[in-house]
Amino acid sequence: MVRQTTTGKIEGVDDSASSGTYFWKGVPFAKAPVGELRWRAPVVPDAWSGIRPAKTFGAACLQIGRIFGPGSNNTYDATIVSTLGQPLGSEDCLFVNVWRPATTDKNLPVLLFVHGGSNVSGYTADPLYDGAKLAKAANAVVITASYRLGVLGFLNVPQLRPGGSAGDDSGNFALLDNMAALRFIQNNAATFGGDPGNVTLSGESAGATNLLAIMTSPMAKGLFHKVIEMSGGISMASNLVGKPGASPALAPAAVSLAQGDTILKSLLVADGTAADATAAGTYIATRTPAQIADYMRAKEGGALLTTVLKAGQSSVGPIPDGTVLPLNPIDAIAAGNYVKVPTIAGNTREEGKLFAAAAWTPNDAQRLTLMMNFDPDAATQTLTTGDIVKAPFLPVDTAGTGYNAVTQSITSLLFEANRDNLLDTMKTRQSNLWSYRLDWAQEAYPWNEVYGAAHAFDLPFVFGDFGPSVLSNTIGGKANEKGRLALSRTVMASIGAFMRNGDPNTAELGATWAPWPAQLRFDATPTESKITVTP
Repeated sequence: MVRQTTTGKIEGVDDSASSGTYFWKGVPFAKAPVGELRWRAPVVPDAWSGIRPAKTFGAACLQIGRIFGPGSNNTYDATIVSTLGQPLGSEDCLFVNVWRPATTDKNLPVLLFVHGGSNVSGYTADPLYDGAKLAKAANAVVITASYRLGVLGFLNVPQLRPGGSAGDDSGNFALLDNMAALRFIQNNAATFGGDPGNVTLSGESAGATNLLAIMTSPMAKGLFHKVIEMSGGISMASNLVGKPGASPALAPAAVSLAQGDTILKSLLVADGTAADATAAGTYIATRTPAQIADYMRAKEGGALLTTVLKAGQSSVGPIPDGTVLPLNPIDAIAAGNYVKVPTIAGNTREEGKLFAAAAWTPNDAQRLTLMMNFDPDAATQTLTTGDIVKAPFLPVDTAGTGYNAVTQSITSLLFEANRDNLLDTMKTRQSNLWSYRLDWAQEAYPWNEVYGAAHAFDLPFVFGDFGPSVLSNTIGGKANEKGRLALSRTVMASIGAFMRNGDPNTAELGATWAPWPAQLRFDATPTESKITVTP
């Protein structure tokens, strides 16, 4: 299990008896972005001597605890409940994890997966992203990579621009991390039996938005050869003018610039340097950019994120800076200025049901506890939809005001609007473009109504991982197991075909997956997969 990487030897684990794979975890692809390297482009790690253990996941990137966060043990467990809203993780977090079949095969296709979490949370040690089953089913090398989160990953503050590399000045540190992971793969895939000339870039939610941004970056050419994006978007308001009420996925750089100004002033007020925002502005004007940069880099990471949270400035995303990311990525695609590769774009039928906090009675801690304690195989279920969804949204199928209608508006105005704008634009430049929708909603009651085919519920089918994880009790159970596993096998077979051939069609689908605007629907009965294609 010893492999030579460009920075040193690592030793992984022979897991052939359990999963049929070999794996290497916690392999650094960049130096820790701390001290002077905070808010700088990632730097290749220093070489090491001897053999570095690569048997456990590296630390999660520093974040504020959320339901899809790591808890205090960097894994899915009960501590997630108690760490909600608290800083956790580390700034020393830029690692990749590698799985490959336990064979001697070489030149295998490679997949890099970028996790979601609204660009503010998530971690590669999440059991949802364990790559063993997908690596074995697709006969491929599967890699996950971390990236800086929150304002450590995206921050537009002029005083932090050193005038050096384009990356340093962009504010898009998370995107630079993603591309640094791709460069690691180009330099090291062969040592794991992978083909650096056949790399599929994949991601879900924020990870998908990031990869779509990377597709339009002039820095990304040659780093990947296929794309699977799940529930992402990169449209700006100007791209969606023909869709009333649609929510853009990206905001102009001016928005992030105003956010950066608010964050800096909030830090100065929080530590008593300035009495209020006006005084903070005066203080900033009397300091050099280097002094402000030193001030911000000296902040303890957890305190920094806590101040940002209290200031209501946690929401972040790719910054259209005009260098790393075009000022309007969709316009760049329309002009043909992007990495044109075979692309799969996926969504779930009921994306909005994961973002329905206004309609839920429990808070996050209570809802997560309900999910953790739920037994899908219980003879009788005492939990009801009414215990989770507020009365004004019931019955769920009430026209106009019911839970289904309210959450469908989120699905339509955010996810579908951004998807359609993206794919319709890409269609003018390439034909090897496929779209899927996950329709599976076979959870035990009441989760079939509360979540159904919600955002992120395609992840277990892609990775073949159904537990234990944050979703496992709501998704699992003996009643749907046969059909659920059959659907997952079909999904992984299609991904494997796409990684090898640049076309997702395979006999396991039992249908012909035509390019966009056709759409393949992934579904299952309780006992078997159910695949259909819309014209």
